[in-house]
Amino acid sequence: MDTDSLRLFVAAADALNISAAGRRLGLAPAMASARLAKLERELGAELLHRTTRKVSLSEEGLAFLPYAREILAQAEAGRAALGQDAAAPGGTLRFTAPSSYAQLHIMPLLPAFHAAFPKITLDLRLSDARFDLIEGSFDLALRSAPLQDSSLRGRRLADDRRVLCAAPGYLAAHGTPQAPEELDGHAFLAWADSAPRRLRHAGGQTATLDPARMICRTIFDDGASQRAATVAGAGISINSLWSVAHEIAAGRLVQILPDWRLDDASVLWLMYPRSNVLTPKVRVFMDFLIERLGD
Repeated sequence: MDTDSLRLFVAAADALNISAAGRRLGLAPAMASARLAKLERELGAELLHRTTRKVSLSEEGLAFLPYAREILAQAEAGRAALGQDAAAPGGTLRFTAPSSYAQLHIMPLLPAFHAAFPKITLDLRLSDARFDLIEGSFDLALRSAPLQDSSLRGRRLADDRRVLCAAPGYLAAHGTPQAPEELDGHAFLAWADSAPRRLRHAGGQTATLDPARMICRTIFDDGASQRAATVAGAGISINSLWSVAHEIAAGRLVQILPDWRLDDASVLWLMYPRSNVLTPKVRVFMDFLIERLGD
């Protein structure tokens, strides 16, 4: 099978439109359909369901798509190793990141990245709910966690310090905790994971933050919404410092127990599947983010 046919299939799978995929690659609709049909005959499987109204991936197409992307990535890496296209990385880069982080820190950098690498198209999936890198066929993902999955590799972007904070109005009405045990009974803006969390003092002492001893009436799956509710005075929340630094500096939020931090060793990682070749487009995007956002 030739890489041009695979590139057409991947484009059609992304757009769910064979004609649009063909135009993107300089092919007439009839030629694009014929080339995809030839690829399906070679593979002995229908990759795309076609009707007069829409195109959709078949089960076989969904299973084959990650391998098609990998073959194209390998070919791109091979050309780069021979010095071909080394000066101008190109192609579509599928990247997933937490929406709350991307809005604050990555979106403002897009004009500079596109100016530096005009041949790269960023296909972004931004959500605080995590996508599976391998099943989702992503080239790269931003994650805040210890790097434990053996199927992934990563480069460290920055520390992800977590802090407790609340709005001045909330603290004026309910009091400011001076020790971890004084958190009991306060309103807490929680994530779905409400397991007890260990706190560590700058001097080395440890304590436990237990949401079960607090009042949890609101549970979030989105960091930006949690930050907005905290600013509005709905309660105390745990936030990444990168998410609330501006609000703390402006006085809209107050850091509680400033000598304590969440003891979870969280780090911002740029992760990619271990099986993937680190292609030029991925490498330059990682270098770009680390240069501008790293510690």
